[in-house]
Parts: sequence; structure tokens; C-alpha cells
Amino acid sequence: MDAHGQILMEEFRRRLPKLKELEAIALQRLEEALEQQHLEVTAIDHRVKKENSLAGKLELKGAKYQSIDDITDLLGLRVITFYTDDVDKVAALVAQTFDVDWSNSVDKRKLHELDSFGYNSLHYICHLPAGSADETLCRIPFEIQMRTALQHVWSTINHDTGYKSDVQIPREYLRQFGRLAGMLELIDDEFSRLRNSLADYRRRVQNLVASGQLDEVSLNADTWESYLQTRPLDRLNRRIAAVNQAEIFPTPLKPFLPILIALQMKTLGDVQRFIESNADDAYLLAVNQLGVTDLDILTESVGLQNLCIVQALKMGGGRPAIVRILDAVSTFGDNEVLAQSIYDHASALPFMNNK
Repeated sequence: MDAHGQILMEEFRRRLPKLKELEAIALQRLEEALEQQHLEVTAIDHRVKKENSLAGKLELKGAKYQSIDDITDLLGLRVITFYTDDVDKVAALVAQTFDVDWSNSVDKRKLHELDSFGYNSLHYICHLPAGSADETLCRIPFEIQMRTALQHVWSTINHDTGYKSDVQIPREYLRQFGRLAGMLELIDDEFSRLRNSLADYRRRVQNLVASGQLDEVSLNADTWESYLQTRPLDRLNRRIAAVNQAEIFPTPLKPFLPILIALQMKTLGDVQRFIESNADDAYLLAVNQLGVTDLDILTESVGLQNLCIVQALKMGGGRPAIVRILDAVSTFGDNEVLAQSIYDHASALPFMNNK
């Protein structure tokens, strides 16, 4: 390393405590900005450049740097997103949170030739906004890279295989690199497209549910969740709770989805008719069970559980069907004994005697 490089290295060593301080502040502000916008990322990496890494850089191109401030990646942060369109969302947040030196920032996504196979990423050179921290810290530049998880994989593979080394790589291997890079880029785009398609689908489902067009909506995990947001079981639950003036506590109803499918429901319209046709019998079954108790706390699943049991019994499932329902939604107690008790209560009800 020449004399100029040694001077820069000494400046780096003196600045190291400030770089560590800046690292903590920049990381905290970036994490807070992402959290406030509810933007999930797969990772945030950060580091202050190691002395041996800086030494290698200065030996290669130390003459281009007049001072230590000209080396803009002494502190680096990297945000790794799940989707390509999230890279732009992160970039917007970075621009709102820090002062970006646009003249030194690079969007490598715009630099690619048609036959290139490097990774795409955004590189912003940033400063803390003036007045937001110690003046010395605000003058120190740092780099924030933004890329997707697959772009990060590609960059790591490039580094690991020595693709960017001085050794001439045979054309056949370069072609394989190009094919793999193209596949990764296509997968990245398709994941984003799939996410957008699913978001559109969920919006359509919500609109169909809100407008009551339930026969047009297939029953699955997403549509079941949307349907539950309309609170279709509240009326039945309130009727049951009134028996003992009980309180109703929330509980997940997702475990009931496989039961509904097993009971041959294919659309939300089927579910709506299932509730309407079985509500009175489910209420009577609950009354028979609760009338001899002093329970004053019930879970939100009480109505749906009784609806499923009534439907299973109407379909001729008998006590074994009750056991299967209880096994699917409950991990407490002896379900065989409880199923027998429920079956005995149900046997006295009109819907069982009118079959």
C-alpha cells in the first residue's frame, strides 16, 4: 500500500468508533421505518468494513479517493426482500428516512444488457438527515443495498464460484451461469406476479362475500377467513350464551374448515345454507347440554361445533362422527366419553327422531 493509502487507513482507524455509532443509528431507523409501514423483509444485514477488506480496496484503487469521505461503503446495510416490487417500496422508505446522494447511487437493474447475467440490486449512498444526530455522524456516507432473496442468492453464488475472479472461465460454464441467472430472474418475477394475482383474487372474494354471492365462492382457507369476517355465527352464539347468561370468548375457527369440507360443503353458499338449516337444532342441542350446568364462559366455537355435530348426525354419522369432530377441534378431555354424552342429549331431540 502506498503512502496515500496508509493515510486513508489511519483516517479509517480514527473514524471507526463513529462508524460503529452510525451503524447502530442507521439500523434502528431503517428497522423502525419498515415496521411503521408494515413492510416485511427477509433480512437486514449490516457491517462496518473490515480493515483487511479496506486494505485490499486501497491497494487496487486507492488513488481515486482524495479523502476517507470518498469511500462510501465503509458502513453498509443490505435489505433483502421477498418480492421484486418490495425493493422499490424499501427504496422509497430509505429515501424518506435518509438523505440520498443520488449522483453516487446506482440502480443496477437499469444497467443490464440483454445478454448479461449479473444480479440486480439498488445501491443508495445515504447520510443521516442534517440535525437528526451528531453533526459528525451526519457527514459520514453509508451505503444501503436493496435486493430480493433470489438476487442475494445469485450474488452469493457468483462470489462462491469465483465467477468474478481473474481466471478465464470457459464459455460453456458462462452459458450455464446465464441460463441459471435467467431462471432466477424469471422466478423472481413470477413470485411477484403470483402475489399480485392472489391479492386480486382475495379482493374479488371479499367483494363476492360482501355482496352475498356466496355460491360463486369456493370454500377454502382464504374464503373461509373472509366469510368469518361477516360474523355469520354471532346470532347463534348469542342465543346459546343466553341460556346461562354466559360470556363468549374469541377462539380460532380455522380448525373447522376440514370438518366442513368432510361434510360435503364446496362453496360458501353451502356453508350459509348449512348454518340456516341447522341453527335451531344446534341451539336445542346446546340447550340440552348447558341446561344442566352453570357454565358462564363459552368459546366462540360453541355454535359452529354444535352445527357440525347436528349435520353429521343428520347424515347418519352417529357417535363416531361426533368423536371425529371433537378430535379435530379439541385436545382436552376424553372425547369418547364426551361424544357419548352429546349423542345421548341429541337422541332426545326432534331432528334425530324425524330422520
